[in-house]
Amino acid sequence: MIKRNNSSETGPDVVLIGAGIMSATLGVLLKELQPDITIEIFERLDVAAAESSDAWNNAGTGHSAFCELNYTPELPDGSIETSKAVKIAEHFEISKQFWAYLIENKLIEIPESFIRSTPHMSFVWGDKNVDFLNKRYKALTSCHLFKGMEYSENPGEIEEWMPLIMEGRDRSQKVAATRMDIGTDVNFGQLTRCMFDHLQSMDGVKLHFNHEVSKLKQQSDGSWRIKVKDRATGDKRKVYAKFVFIGAGGGSLALLEKSDIPEGKGYGGFPVSGQWLKCTNPDVIKKHQAKVYGKAAVGSPPMSVPHLDTRMINGKQELLFGPYAGFSTKFLKSGSYMDLPKSIKVGNLRPMVVAGIKNIPLTRYLINQVRQSPEDRLGALREYYPQARREDWELEVAGQRVQVIKKDPKHGGVLEFGTEVVSAADGSIAALLGASPGASTAVSIMLTLMERCFHDKIDFGQWQAKLKQMIPSYGESLGANGQLLEQVREHTSEVLGLKNLEQIQK
Repeated sequence: MIKRNNSSETGPDVVLIGAGIMSATLGVLLKELQPDITIEIFERLDVAAAESSDAWNNAGTGHSAFCELNYTPELPDGSIETSKAVKIAEHFEISKQFWAYLIENKLIEIPESFIRSTPHMSFVWGDKNVDFLNKRYKALTSCHLFKGMEYSENPGEIEEWMPLIMEGRDRSQKVAATRMDIGTDVNFGQLTRCMFDHLQSMDGVKLHFNHEVSKLKQQSDGSWRIKVKDRATGDKRKVYAKFVFIGAGGGSLALLEKSDIPEGKGYGGFPVSGQWLKCTNPDVIKKHQAKVYGKAAVGSPPMSVPHLDTRMINGKQELLFGPYAGFSTKFLKSGSYMDLPKSIKVGNLRPMVVAGIKNIPLTRYLINQVRQSPEDRLGALREYYPQARREDWELEVAGQRVQVIKKDPKHGGVLEFGTEVVSAADGSIAALLGASPGASTAVSIMLTLMERCFHDKIDFGQWQAKLKQMIPSYGESLGANGQLLEQVREHTSEVLGLKNLEQIQK
């Protein structure tokens, strides 16, 4: 606890704003590393993981770069850039190590369906796309992180892998696919709520639902004063903390602006809404047991990559196709239509205008997506599932994603499609902005945050041994150390109940 000078008010060491996967991960990490640390969590809704961490709101795939083609762009010389894919694959392995530690040490009780083995596949058609996928396969399999990936241009073999996608397809169409059997499906909403259950059972942790943070101000001693409102009663109070993490998803930008730290100046946000087609026919659902990603259409943004996605949600297998993008000025699914206008400040106006001008094709794409009819959406689905029937599918609204707009010294402003940690120079506050791959790499993102904001504990070795216990590969590169990768994959597969490569090959 910290005590205010000349005051009887006390507060926690750490305040976490937002009860999503990021806050849950950071909270558990900090309590494992320093059991006596005190934490308060404020969530504006009445349940944890209700926005981007929820299984229906996009965060449910287990991104590991096995099948997501947007992580391996084709360069002007025709070669395939694999650095982002390697990084994401490494980061997902780090997440699995941490989850295995939690389960092995009985820190969380979680249903088996939270994570399950689900093949990750890529599927393309047409000469140019087939050539791209073949080059991607060769480039990725040169790295041991992608050992076991299969490639095929044989329609019969591909039909065995993904029957829905090949049934009724013109056999003269040139197609190709890759398959990675050690892929997973993760229910991040379930995982998040289990981690918060664990946190709530610990001394020194308080979780407040229906509480909204309205203001943040740094005090002369470096601590933060946070104004919080109870949305149920209207009561307001002030909380003081040494460290604040803003993990409020689309709501993070507004709070970062209110913090008034220099490092947060110039950031803007571009909201993109999402929709799924959800299958309602059990006979169709049970025929598809994979995550199959395609290639985004020319001119469309990276987050629009279409996929036919099997997921386990609330103990029930579901089948989704999408995402179909849309536009809303809300920054959260439960937010306000004034979120975007209110986010525009003098400091970020130029970056936002410049980024907007540079991304006119994205604006055009979103307008076309919003104007889509049910027949248009069905047409997009039939490119992947030729025999799809309209009566077997219904529209499901997904979450809001806020893409980062940041200052660019050369061009004024740039639109980013990843995640970004913004932290104060003194390490007293940090915010997470952005979207994909997000939840799948939450552990790595929070480790990066701690290395910035708690560097005195990490640099001088106080937390090093515990970090290595929780994450055996901590401080080492899994992309460079194939033997270590095999060891951690074997262990995490056993603890998490997943298939490993040896089991698949047998």
